Amino acid sequence: MSKAKNYFSHETAVIDEGSSIGEGTKIWHFSHVMPNSVIGKRCNLGQNVVVSPNVVLGENVKVQNNVSIYTGVNCEDDVFLGPSMVFTNVINPRSAVNRKNEFKETLVKRGASIGANATIICGITIGEYALIGAGAVVTKDVEPFSLVVGNPSKPIGWVSKNGYRLNFNKNGIAICPETSESYELNGNKVRLKK
Repeated sequence: MSKAKNYFSHETAVIDEGSSIGEGTKIWHFSHVMPNSVIGKRCNLGQNVVVSPNVVLGENVKVQNNVSIYTGVNCEDDVFLGPSMVFTNVINPRSAVNRKNEFKETLVKRGASIGANATIICGITIGEYALIGAGAVVTKDVEPFSLVVGNPSKPIGWVSKNGYRLNFNKNGIAICPETSESYELNGNKVRLKK
């Protein structure tokens, strides 16, 4: 636990010794932060959230109610995890078989958002600023700025850093309606133009 408590935790939250919690983070009702987990500054963990050992959450990560973040999951800065979304960390779990040495790593890159009730199968990377639709079942890597939905999930378009659908012109250029930032589509890759 942090030496000087510079974060908020509700009285029903359990914070295990050996975890690291950044300044300004809030941990709400019935949540559990396990040893050797690292939570960055200004994160918000909703009600009934579990952060397993060795999980790393960057800064300003928002975790909504009823989310378990299992060992092997790392989320970079500004990630949003929607209500009751699900991570896995073993491909073929069995109650009678101990597979803790088979945990697969899952990386959620900066600014990505995962919608309510989505399921993320372990061992993949979700690219920067990707948007995973509610209820999607994600079984493979997701490109940066990609919008994916369905079961199994499929890309159906592209979104800006602010989460707006991008409509590319014939030259492969799109403008975010909120920020007026320009994006370029080249093949199956989108990048923010400098």
